[in-house]
Amino acid sequence: MVGEHGTMSLASDDQKTPLLPVHEPMEGTRTSVSFSIKTILTLENLYVILGPMLSLFICLFVKLDAPPTSQKMLGVIAWVFAWWVTQAVPLPVTSMCPLFLFPIFGIASADSVAHSYMDDVITLVLGSFILALAVERYNVHRRLALNVTLLFCGDPVNPALLLLGLCATIFFVSMWLHNVATAVMMMPVATGIVQRLPPVHEQSEAVNKFCRAVILTVVYATPIGGISTLTGTGVNLIIIGMWKSLFPEAKPISFNTWFFYGFPVAVLILICFWCIICLLYVPKGSGRALSAYLDRSHLKRDLEALGPMAFAEKMVLSVFGLLIILWMTRRITDDIPGWGSLFHGLVGDGSVSVMVGILLFIIPNMKQDGEKLMSWNDCKMLPWNLILFLGAGFAIADGIQSRGLSEVLSRVVDFLQDTPHLATVTVVSLICSIVTEFITSNAATATLLVPLLYHIAGTMHVHPLILIIPGGIATEFAFWLPTSTPSNVVGFATGHREIKDMFKVGVPLKVVGIVVLSLLMPSLGELPTISVLVNKCFEKIIWLKGILSF
Repeated sequence: MVGEHGTMSLASDDQKTPLLPVHEPMEGTRTSVSFSIKTILTLENLYVILGPMLSLFICLFVKLDAPPTSQKMLGVIAWVFAWWVTQAVPLPVTSMCPLFLFPIFGIASADSVAHSYMDDVITLVLGSFILALAVERYNVHRRLALNVTLLFCGDPVNPALLLLGLCATIFFVSMWLHNVATAVMMMPVATGIVQRLPPVHEQSEAVNKFCRAVILTVVYATPIGGISTLTGTGVNLIIIGMWKSLFPEAKPISFNTWFFYGFPVAVLILICFWCIICLLYVPKGSGRALSAYLDRSHLKRDLEALGPMAFAEKMVLSVFGLLIILWMTRRITDDIPGWGSLFHGLVGDGSVSVMVGILLFIIPNMKQDGEKLMSWNDCKMLPWNLILFLGAGFAIADGIQSRGLSEVLSRVVDFLQDTPHLATVTVVSLICSIVTEFITSNAATATLLVPLLYHIAGTMHVHPLILIIPGGIATEFAFWLPTSTPSNVVGFATGHREIKDMFKVGVPLKVVGIVVLSLLMPSLGELPTISVLVNKCFEKIIWLKGILSF
């Protein structure tokens, strides 16, 4: 009875308890008001107000010689980028703002904006990350990280040599694969190295800097490697495709013609990046600080402890290899269209990525009956914040192109017609590399600027490729903001770097890239005879072979 009575009294007390606590009036009303004002007038709240205020100012006072929607589009860009840069609200939450800002400002319908959040590149990220989760589930990334670290760490540990080996590995992979795919695939290798080190709150300054350097290496070596080959990045293909359509009577740019220019440019920029990252993030004594965690004998023991590769690991690597082969052979060159032509060009890299990702849910892992390599529960860690990032970037890019703002941007660079020829490449590279920071999509930037550069080259009476190629390559120099390109977002999602790291490395690296383009375009870029000689050598060899066989 006592228990029942106690229970009833508790229930009765609960029924009397209000949903929200009622506080007694506090003494000192004036003190309470001043405290609330201090609470409101904080720097964080100022950043929150900054975005809408910038948008309102632009819509009311900034006049553009363009349709009214372009002015509203500029206001939306100011709002979103203000919140992105200041992180007034979480970055993924800011990325959802175009979903309501575009319809409210009359820029685009809700349906059309929502379509931007499921682009082929986004499906590429989805499939790639499912594969990355499989790599992590079966510790394949740990095995790869141990092998790469063991190969390049040196004895004793040499952090600079290890970063150089990581740079070279990512550079080579990026020569043949899409930048996003390379970043997604190589980031587990980088995080595998970082996971060997203590947690962030236990790290010394030298170890913390090295962790940041490893992540930044993936972020920046990826776009640098993509410069090397014609198929290294979508921007290169856009340049070639536009050159063919704008100047159909000209000889198309072949794979080896691009390689003889792009590869030296990329190698020089990579070496400069390695020097920058070592100067900023590898202080003296880093080797001693890292030796306790990256010692060769420890690495060998850890690698042996993993044992031989299990069936599941082999299958994940096989699926990984299949994905690489399908990506590399979907579209090769104009003369060798690849297997994608069998489907009339309807299949994209995202389609391949999702298709191969689905195989992981079909192939058994041979550990338990009925268990597959991946289950949907394993996919709860998919980076939806990254998807929102990309969706916002594509929505903004579409808004810029469709609402007349692109014409305003194109008029900004009309002054290039009066620029001295020797400084033209430098100015073009500088402008393109800055514009690409804000349009988010390198491909969208190249699509916008390449026809404009072709027109300006005609008015300046110079060969169009002198402007188009360095301008197009410079759109890959999106080194400042985490939202400038998807590969930047992949590194930002790891949590091992901040925006200040991007500016610290990105500013000197952008300068280096522009200097390299400015030096090599008027020199190496004007020596197509190298590739012509190579082609003639091959023709001579074929001719001699025919004579001998006759």
